[in-house]
Amino acid sequence: MEYILLVVLLGLLGLFLSEMYRQVTKLNTVRRLIDTYEHDTENPKVIDEMYAFCLKDRKLKKVMAKYNPTKKDFDMIYHKLLMYGNFRKINRFVPISSFFAVYTLDYLLKNKDLDAYTLTKRTMNFFNI
Repeated sequence: MEYILLVVLLGLLGLFLSEMYRQVTKLNTVRRLIDTYEHDTENPKVIDEMYAFCLKDRKLKKVMAKYNPTKKDFDMIYHKLLMYGNFRKINRFVPISSFFAVYTLDYLLKNKDLDAYTLTKRTMNFFNI
């Protein structure tokens, strides 16, 4: 009985540590992208890096598989978000941060044809900006 509890406890600890590693990796990537591209918003490398991260992240790649977006879709959405959300609040920069949360990425890809104001307003509400 003690061994079963120990195995369950170690399994939960492993799950917790892997999830924390994923979160820290994601937050470091977002912060690096914001610091690098906040004042260089037209650099196409930002789209490439966001797209690559979304394809390899365990949770984001499920959303990517669901909608099968292209880099062109990411670029279109990114530029829509830049129109009304081109400012930084602490560690949030809406055009970049929005692609790294499952809920907002799902919303953006599902509603990519909406106008820029509606997309930006919804993502800003998500981040409480």
